[in-house]
Amino acid sequence: MGRGVGVTNRFHPRDSVEFGRVLSFSDGLFAIAMTLLVVEVGVPKLVHEGDIRELARDLSDLIPNFVGFFLSFAVIGRYWIAHHQMFSLLRGVDLGMIMRNLVYLAFVAFLPFPTALLGDYFSNPLAISVYAVVAAIVSGLEVVLLRHAYRADLLRVRIRPEVLRWGTMASLSPVVLFALSIPVAYWNTGAAVAVWFLSIPVGIYLNRIRPPGAEILEG
Repeated sequence: MGRGVGVTNRFHPRDSVEFGRVLSFSDGLFAIAMTLLVVEVGVPKLVHEGDIRELARDLSDLIPNFVGFFLSFAVIGRYWIAHHQMFSLLRGVDLGMIMRNLVYLAFVAFLPFPTALLGDYFSNPLAISVYAVVAAIVSGLEVVLLRHAYRADLLRVRIRPEVLRWGTMASLSPVVLFALSIPVAYWNTGAAVAVWFLSIPVGIYLNRIRPPGAEILEG
């Protein structure tokens, strides 16, 4: 092993092979995570293959799995878009960004598990809580990536402090909603999931109070 390999915080510009590998690895992991979601939705095994009622009954039993799939596909898709926008702002990466990105991707890759848990035990508040915690961690790590890029001077453009604060608030808003859904889940799991969808009006509100120059964080 060469001197300093694995310990130096060397800067890799965006036109380097290293930057391309980080981006390709990230995109590949997102694609795999999204594909694995559907693997957890098992095809019903019928006792009587020609029985329409039996198939309809088994498909209705899979509705929570379908909900979990489309919900998580949308969630991971949103994370991929945010990750894409984040990396479009970078003039390069350093070891700190690579390591933080790996932690971020680890939780993205883990999302199919709580998704399966959600589909199989939708009425169990603990299943809702596990999903909420994992999703909240991913959203929180978006802030970690942005803050590191800002402090380490990895950004291609200068971002004003108020824009950084707005971007931080936008990334942390899902964390708050996921956290709020946990106690709600112990009252009603359906209501807890409904709390997650409050991210839509919250996003609209945040867009209205967006400071000048914040559009750079949206691609």
